[in-house]
Amino acid sequence: MRLTQMKSAHHGDHAYSLPEVMITVLLVAAMVISLYAGFTSGFAVIQLARENLRATQILMQRMETIRLYRWGDQLLDTTNYLKPTFVELYDPSGKVTNSAGARYTGKVDLSIPPNLPAAYQTNMRAITVTVYWTNYSGTNKILRARQMQTYAAKHGMQNYIFGR
Repeated sequence: MRLTQMKSAHHGDHAYSLPEVMITVLLVAAMVISLYAGFTSGFAVIQLARENLRATQILMQRMETIRLYRWGDQLLDTTNYLKPTFVELYDPSGKVTNSAGARYTGKVDLSIPPNLPAAYQTNMRAITVTVYWTNYSGTNKILRARQMQTYAAKHGMQNYIFGR
């Protein structure tokens, strides 16, 4: 047999050893696990950001409505207009199909601002709107809350809009 024939006969013997294959499998497994962990945490962060944004939208909607209430018959009426509690859904259109998402429970506090001179105590109110909802991290419940505050005056902006 010639030398060139011997080299070609042993050419198929070159392969990876078992430790090399095992290290490669471990590296690929670590990369796949990292990839899925990145996707999972990314989706969780996006969901939390969406829920925070919806809470901010609910707060802004309530605040803008409250700012336009008339002083006596609307702003101070906690039965028909400025109700002390309310419930909103993440997706109001999903109420029919039970896919509405998070449930936001709100609370409205109407109070006299602290350190206000006595002459203004009957003419001004501090309005605080707080929204609570539950966020799930796996099976753990996490209570979330957002809050906004504004002031309303008896002779405020609503008088310019409604001409009173």
